Amino acid sequence: MSGKKNPMPGTDDWHAQNSEDIIDPKRRIIDPHHHLWKTESQHYLLEDLWADTEGGHRIEKTVYIECNSNYRTMGPERMRPVGETETVAQIAAESAAQPGKPTIAAIVSHANLLLGEEVSEILLAHEVASQGLFRGIRHVGAYDTTGSVVAALGVHPCPYGEESFRQGVKSIGAQGYTFDAWHFYHQSNDFVALARAVPNTTMILDHFGSPLGVGIYADRQNEIFEHWRRDVAEIACCDNVMAKLGGLAMPFNGFGWHTRSLPPSSDEFVTAQGRYYHHMIECFGPDRCMFESNFPVDRLSISYRNLWNGLKKIAADFSEDEKHALFYGTAARVYRLQD
Repeated sequence: MSGKKNPMPGTDDWHAQNSEDIIDPKRRIIDPHHHLWKTESQHYLLEDLWADTEGGHRIEKTVYIECNSNYRTMGPERMRPVGETETVAQIAAESAAQPGKPTIAAIVSHANLLLGEEVSEILLAHEVASQGLFRGIRHVGAYDTTGSVVAALGVHPCPYGEESFRQGVKSIGAQGYTFDAWHFYHQSNDFVALARAVPNTTMILDHFGSPLGVGIYADRQNEIFEHWRRDVAEIACCDNVMAKLGGLAMPFNGFGWHTRSLPPSSDEFVTAQGRYYHHMIECFGPDRCMFESNFPVDRLSISYRNLWNGLKKIAADFSEDEKHALFYGTAARVYRLQD
């Protein structure tokens, strides 16, 4: 016995075991959902992002989404998230200074929307700190009381129904910014009520509204899919809601790829998750949908190369205009990204 250990899931060596040729390499892509962070145990910074985005797909621009990173450590609590915007704006400037590299072209930050109209002060601070890149706010609503998801998620009650929160979302829209929303599938009715209550704010539904597949949700995939499918059709009736298609590879959705010795191929990805993508596109239409990577979170389960290959396979039968919307146009319009 050699004693050689299998590579850890999510690492470069693990992904290298199933590396594919690039499909449609000239396809222009905006990746509208990624994070950057550095902790004592892990990091995903600009060079790490570029290592993924420059793997063969034509990623031209990206959108940074808040992840509770690099907050200010002093000053009023409500203003501390501005530190994340300050940090990412500097990184974005580095990306723009490198010709031919994908550019971080927009920033979606965090503000406590339960502050209602008082959130305007925070929006202004994000705008100033972003060096022109600030586009909106994400205030995560994911909440689950069953103990099925990791402790870091679902610890705060979902705020969607709070009047102060709705006022905060209204203030975002009134100032021309967007609201990124992420919650679990069983919270869809609360999200619909929010979208209807604040129709003049553009909302982006992240990660399909996470149809969970672990804990008490395990081994119920078809049942949950039917529940999720009906709710998505209702959400799509809200014209102010756009859909971000990605993030299903997060471990708590139950596909289990992060537990295997070999990562999934793009074909396996399409077989397992294609029905979710096709249903979203059918309900919302390509002009309200955008493909996303959700890296580095989904990197634990699938490589950047195979993920975008799979997305290209999912979109294979669409027209050229529809493909452009899914990979580039919708994100460019919603996040106001200049060509």
